[in-house]
Amino acid sequence: MIIITGGAGLIGSALAAGLNAKGFTDILLVDILGKDEKWKNLRNLSFTDYMEADDFLELITAGRFALPVEAVFHLGACSATTELDASYLAKNNFDYSKAACGFALEKKARFVYASSAATYGDGSRGFSDDESKLAILEPMNMYGYSKQMFDLWAQKQGLLKKIVGLKYFNVFGPNEYHKADMRSFVLKAFEQIKANGSVSLFKSYNADYADGRQMRDFLYVKDAVEMTLFFLDNKKSAGIFNIGTGQARSWIDLANAVFATFGKQPDIKFVDMPDVIRDNYQYFTQADISKLVMAGFNKQITPLEASVRDYVQNYLSQGMKNL
Repeated sequence: MIIITGGAGLIGSALAAGLNAKGFTDILLVDILGKDEKWKNLRNLSFTDYMEADDFLELITAGRFALPVEAVFHLGACSATTELDASYLAKNNFDYSKAACGFALEKKARFVYASSAATYGDGSRGFSDDESKLAILEPMNMYGYSKQMFDLWAQKQGLLKKIVGLKYFNVFGPNEYHKADMRSFVLKAFEQIKANGSVSLFKSYNADYADGRQMRDFLYVKDAVEMTLFFLDNKKSAGIFNIGTGQARSWIDLANAVFATFGKQPDIKFVDMPDVIRDNYQYFTQADISKLVMAGFNKQITPLEASVRDYVQNYLSQGMKNL
């Protein structure tokens, strides 16, 4: 059996779809379905069972999970960068990760967990996934720090020689519609262009970056799945790995790519950045993926424009929200 926590989320459900495409159906999905629409991400998937996150945690901490487990992909977490409840994040993202890791190791199962590019903070200390540099990183929000806490804990326990931590950069694509304000700009831009023919981008408050020229490493979810599944097949690889394209692009590039799918000239308006994120905003992110490549990952990464075109034309424009 393969277990995916966060199995109804963007990356988790896309990962389950990727496993299905490879013939894996003995899958346990773990999540908190709550009251949003992410349950719809489950409809096209083949899996053995679903379990709420609290029930799964209770089961594994009590030692009552009897089935054999091949791998645990621990992707479940609160991923809201604006979440201010530090105690909640410590419990949900850090404590839960420790329990899931201990369970996987006890089962002698492959453990692959989601860290985050948010651990790199403002980027002034680089974007290297070299574990010897973990301690110097300074996340700018509690979400990023909750991920950093587990990275450092795993390192201190000597576990990074046995498990895999993936620092996902800006992932977008089908199966994200339920994420409210945390949805990708591609989806928001698609909706804005359909509604009024223009899109809004945040103004820059950093003299080194013009409005809309802030840069991020935007990764299509299909590529994120390929990179994640690489570690299921390559069990000798361990440690922290960046998951991105390795090429930073501007928000204007991303907006232009969405307009191109409509065959429209760009119409971009710049708006004030909300105060709640202004002081903790990342102006530049770019994954150093040399370690991933050295580990043997050699699949072509989809260029930004092609990723946006596939997402918009084959999913959003067709009214299809799921892989």
